Amino acid sequence: MIVDCAIYRDGCRVEGPADFSDALDQARAAGNAFLWIGLHEPTEKEFELVTSEFGLHPLAVEDALTAHQRPKLEVYEDSLFLVLKPVLYDDAESTVTGGELMVFVGDSFVVTVRHGAANPLREVRERLERSPDVLQHGPTAVMYAVSDAVVDHYLDVADELHIDLEELEAEVFAPDAGRVSRTAGRIYAFKRQVLEFRRAAGPLAEPMARLARAGVPFVHAGSQPFFRDVHDHLTRVNEHADSFDRLLSDVLSAHLAQMGVRQNDDMRKISAWAAMVAVPTMIAGIYGMNFHDMPELRQPWGYPAAVALMAALVAGLYRFFKRRGWL
Repeated sequence: MIVDCAIYRDGCRVEGPADFSDALDQARAAGNAFLWIGLHEPTEKEFELVTSEFGLHPLAVEDALTAHQRPKLEVYEDSLFLVLKPVLYDDAESTVTGGELMVFVGDSFVVTVRHGAANPLREVRERLERSPDVLQHGPTAVMYAVSDAVVDHYLDVADELHIDLEELEAEVFAPDAGRVSRTAGRIYAFKRQVLEFRRAAGPLAEPMARLARAGVPFVHAGSQPFFRDVHDHLTRVNEHADSFDRLLSDVLSAHLAQMGVRQNDDMRKISAWAAMVAVPTMIAGIYGMNFHDMPELRQPWGYPAAVALMAALVAGLYRFFKRRGWL
């Protein structure tokens, strides 16, 4: 559906015709104005109205309708097509959820198409309408503001992921970490969240680098420093994501090593107790064979001697294993 539609002249919002075609003609005739249309998960029929009026490329229209695109920048004859993937962080579930945001920029128009719950556009539009000096640069200002808002939110999500990672690291190296069977599952689940985050931020570096260079159609000539700033922030985000992935691999390796050490300790304890049980069992088995000529069978001290021997051997084994650290 159409969320908002407005004409901006000299950086200020003005009333315009409800019809897309008339509004676009009015914006182009003014020379210092552009039309901004925002849509949320439009159907094919709804988007046909916009496509026919603005002459959007059919391949870009198909991408905007089907979504599930990776971040990219496509240059067509009549428009520029940018795909962004904003993310949401659920603090209660510690999960990262990605959406999709497409931006069409052409001659005196901007069309934004949003899929998913992540919605930076409302704040971007409100902030831009309070900054007419930025909006007067035309559709490029909208593309920059949207990109900047998405990347800045990446930094916020990266901070949240860093906090969760520190908590997970503390759990792994806690004294009883080896006994927590769900830790490995938490690590793998966290790696999936980092992977979702990297899928959103990583591929966006190349489009931002292209926008930071001169010569991209429909992009204001003086906008390169602003897109370079976005690219710098995005580089920092990707560095954070890479460090998260490496640290998670190290944490997982440390957890598995701890589990191995714990299992070895358990096996040593089991072996030690089994040895202590085996000694009296062996002595009892020998004296339980009931041969007539076995010594000590008819001696009054035979039974207490056998029990004392068992106790002495078990005590000796216990002391030996205790000194070796097996118990």
